Amino acid sequence: MNESSLAAPALSQTARRANVRLLLSHPAHLVALGFGSGLSPIAPGTVGTLWAWMAFLVLHPHLSTPYMAGLLAASFFVGWWACTVTARSMAVADPGAIVWDEVLAFWLVLWLVMPSGLLAQAVAFALFRYFDAAKPGPVAWADRVFKGRPGQPIGWAQGFGIIFDDLVAALCTLLVFAGWRWLWP
Repeated sequence: MNESSLAAPALSQTARRANVRLLLSHPAHLVALGFGSGLSPIAPGTVGTLWAWMAFLVLHPHLSTPYMAGLLAASFFVGWWACTVTARSMAVADPGAIVWDEVLAFWLVLWLVMPSGLLAQAVAFALFRYFDAAKPGPVAWADRVFKGRPGQPIGWAQGFGIIFDDLVAALCTLLVFAGWRWLWP
């Protein structure tokens, strides 16, 4: 990795659109754009969350609790780096095409609600998408806290912020899910 990939873009840099060329131009973009799921022209966050669901169902049976915890921790730090680099490349503080935040947060939700059947997983999916898209209360606060000011260079704080609001959405999802499971065991 060279210094230019870590340097904040100039304030006058024009925003770039996510496309296959961008996706394949840097390993960080491949991760941040959810291995292509973020390129969806319609609801990239939902598509990224669906990709996360399918990937989790493939990975989960093969990973013990410590390995899954390690995967989530590594995904957080690699994702923070990837989201920061990609947001800088795109010259947008939180581009919709970046979906690694949804992937990481939904993996966390699924890890904590498993084992559960398809209905419970679908409820977790719907709740997470609601909290992530509508951004009620604490999720809206989390979305604002690391955004930065317009024209400010995109830095590590904004990269963290891309992930942070989705982790808060995951927490809200888990709280509602726990209440649902408690009321209807």
